[in-house]
Amino acid sequence: MAKKLAVIGAGLMGSGIAQVSAQAGWDVVLRDVTDEALARGKGGIEASYEKFVSKGKLAAADAERALARITTTTDLEAAADADIVVEAVFERIEIKREIFQALDKLVKDEAVLASNTSAIPITKIAAATSRPERVVGTHFFSPVPMMQLCELVRGYKTSDETLATARQFAESTGKTCVVVNRDVAGFVTTRLISALVVEAAKLYESGVASAEDIDTACKLGFGHAMGPLATADLTGVDILLHATDNIYTESQDEKFAPPEIMRRMVDAGDIGRKSGQGFYEH
Repeated sequence: MAKKLAVIGAGLMGSGIAQVSAQAGWDVVLRDVTDEALARGKGGIEASYEKFVSKGKLAAADAERALARITTTTDLEAAADADIVVEAVFERIEIKREIFQALDKLVKDEAVLASNTSAIPITKIAAATSRPERVVGTHFFSPVPMMQLCELVRGYKTSDETLATARQFAESTGKTCVVVNRDVAGFVTTRLISALVVEAAKLYESGVASAEDIDTACKLGFGHAMGPLATADLTGVDILLHATDNIYTESQDEKFAPPEIMRRMVDAGDIGRKSGQGFYEH
């Protein structure tokens, strides 16, 4: 099986994907546009490995070997010899299409180009390339080292072979895969969580119940590990607003129209755990 992976974007998702892949034996090149972003990403990976070692879940020698498999660069051309490239940059179609257009000219013919998008249709991204059949969605979940799921998304022209390669890759990192056969905006998981968060935010906004009680209802009534508003705070209210906006724009389905409170929270900078305030104080 292919063993050279390029990850484009060293943020939380990109560095997490690099981490689990290196641990699974892949040689990983992690690319971002600045040395600072790469240093943050690599530092996060090191800290995560250390945590696993201290808890006895990973041998120190294995962590060292995995870390040695990761190289960092600001040069996109480092992806040229990769068997699989996973793009994990910000959720904006223009940025993703620009990256895929550049990668299309760089990588070898048999390489698989994957996007970690959670809401943008793969077909739109693939259309920026001359090889849409080699483009696929590999939607990992945050934090990548802890979350077991990978959502594989088939674009309009994704080939069976590409999907199979993506599955082999994701499963090699210890993930369980679900396949999205029709390339709808938001796929399966983002559509479900967006619909739930939008409705929960509307209930909260209109004073029907407190954030705590809405989340408790979902946890105890439905067996959810975390309520939708706590999930929004963890993911980032801004990230969920953006994803929900993408789905609404694409589907024109009113259930995905974000309530005003989410927009005002983002305007005010109350975007969840990373800002110290969201639906809850952190």
